[in-house]
Amino acid sequence: MEQFEKITIEDRNILAKYISMRKYRACDYSVGNLILWAAVYNTQFTVAKDMLFIKFMIGDDNYFAYPMGSRDLKQAFQWLFAYCEEQNIKFKMTSIEPDMFTDIEKIYPGEYEVSYIRDYADYVYNIEDLKNLAGKKYHGKKNHINKFLKTNEDWDYESITEKNTEECIEMVKEWCVENGCCEDKSKANEICVLINGLRHRKELNLLGGIIRTAGRIVALTMGEKSDDDMFIIHFEKAFADVDGAYPMINQQFIIHELLNYTYVNREEDMGVEGLRKAKESYHPAFMAEKGVLVKR
Repeated sequence: MEQFEKITIEDRNILAKYISMRKYRACDYSVGNLILWAAVYNTQFTVAKDMLFIKFMIGDDNYFAYPMGSRDLKQAFQWLFAYCEEQNIKFKMTSIEPDMFTDIEKIYPGEYEVSYIRDYADYVYNIEDLKNLAGKKYHGKKNHINKFLKTNEDWDYESITEKNTEECIEMVKEWCVENGCCEDKSKANEICVLINGLRHRKELNLLGGIIRTAGRIVALTMGEKSDDDMFIIHFEKAFADVDGAYPMINQQFIIHELLNYTYVNREEDMGVEGLRKAKESYHPAFMAEKGVLVKR
């Protein structure tokens, strides 16, 4: 039986091949996300029966992603069941979208149940809404942007390129110090992942942008294409003492880079109260639900 191997950047093409065979709404099914977070979640993969299988470690438990590819889904599940039996591990899946569960129900009616977890649902927004920030519901965002513009007349937007990558890394390190990453393992992990993403931006087809004031980088964002109609924002950082920097980089990145898309996925809030309030304040078009699948 094929064995799982650790995902590395060299695996980007094979991951892209199988991921491209289906439309996904969750950020979990993206090449950059899988590669960059592989060290944190011990993410592994294998290809069997011309299907891609992904395995994660969350805490002490093994979880599988939905099998990716165009071949027979029932055969893919049978392969996974045999693998779990051989390895003596419990079969569990994570990041199951509602349409995936519909497909599972067709081949195993009533045998499995899915629990959708609100903390891990992705926020998906209309590009036009975040570009224009029109109407009363975005009044607060426009006020923050107007304050930024009044207090930073010498601001500028740039795409992330090889020329400014090192400056971006220095900005991220400074942000890390200011936000206590050394005392917070999850923040420290994210910063390491972000810096790795900046260094391998071209290989992973990541797209990013920055805001400068007086020549200094004060905000940064970066993500990747998910489908023809959706882009995923993986990272967004700005200095707290620069009022309006977050809504400014959010809007300017869309204006300069994302107008060919319909939606932007800004990922989950992980149950963090402040992050949930911030993401809800942009009024998502819909939530990309993700659940955990187990046998009944």
